[in-house]
Amino acid sequence: MHAIGVDIGGTKIAIGVVDEAGRILAQVRRDTDPDDVASIDRAIADACTELGKEYEIGAIGVAAAGFVSADRTSVQFAPNIAWREYPLARKVAELVDLDVSVVVENDANAAGWAEFRFGAGRDATDMLMLTIGTGLGGAVVVDRELVRGRWGVAAEVGHMRVVPGGHYCGCGHEGCWEQYASGTALVRDAKAAVVALPHKSARLLELAAGDRKKIKGPHVTQAAQEGDELAVELMAKLGRWIGEGAASVAALLDPELIVIGGGVAEAGDLLLLPAREGYESQLSALGHRPVARIELAEQGNEAGIVGAADLARR
Repeated sequence: MHAIGVDIGGTKIAIGVVDEAGRILAQVRRDTDPDDVASIDRAIADACTELGKEYEIGAIGVAAAGFVSADRTSVQFAPNIAWREYPLARKVAELVDLDVSVVVENDANAAGWAEFRFGAGRDATDMLMLTIGTGLGGAVVVDRELVRGRWGVAAEVGHMRVVPGGHYCGCGHEGCWEQYASGTALVRDAKAAVVALPHKSARLLELAAGDRKKIKGPHVTQAAQEGDELAVELMAKLGRWIGEGAASVAALLDPELIVIGGGVAEAGDLLLLPAREGYESQLSALGHRPVARIELAEQGNEAGIVGAADLARR
């Protein structure tokens, strides 16, 4: 049975038809306004109706960045889109010209499920997925089942408190893990390093056209891949934060595999090796237990589409 997966971003929506093997057969994109939730509903429904004319569709899965209700129908809260207790599944179902079920999934859960089913985790039974982007998203699979929690908001690992009195977080608290293990943290540290270490900052400034305020994550990644000393150090710091935090999660869940995805994963071993070192440095009973593998995600930017579609079938 084909299913449609919808991955909602802040300004764009990607919608694709996915077969049972996780292959995307067709895909379209729509621009959206995060402050106009009705326009998002219409864009999703129009795209799904369009794809439904070419393919037989059995279900629609919608991946949304936010807290999703346990019954997979509503977005209770979203940081970047104006959803508050919003019945997204019903709104889309009312507009789409297809007689199919619509379910909503957290976007990190959807991406994690895609990796578990069709990517780096396909041979695992217990997996932690970390999506390192603007923030830090998480997905947890235990005994081949996605862990959603009683109220649907499990695996928000980015909001574990790791530094008391630390950097303020968009969730309203301070010291959250995502303030130290995210693309946002990487950029913040890079901008600070340019001021503190001007003798090491030439390449980063060059990539940012000479303006410290314009430094972005891809600039740090590119400079690190070129061997720039400061960028390599910044990437290693980020990797250590990822690994050390993952060790705390392992104390609770004991996964066999930790998968790192998101934009910064493009740095490859420059991120992966420090993450593995940080993980082992903080893992309890090291030497007396198996150590989880830490690998890069394989599904790329399409993970949300693939995971949402596959979960919609279940």
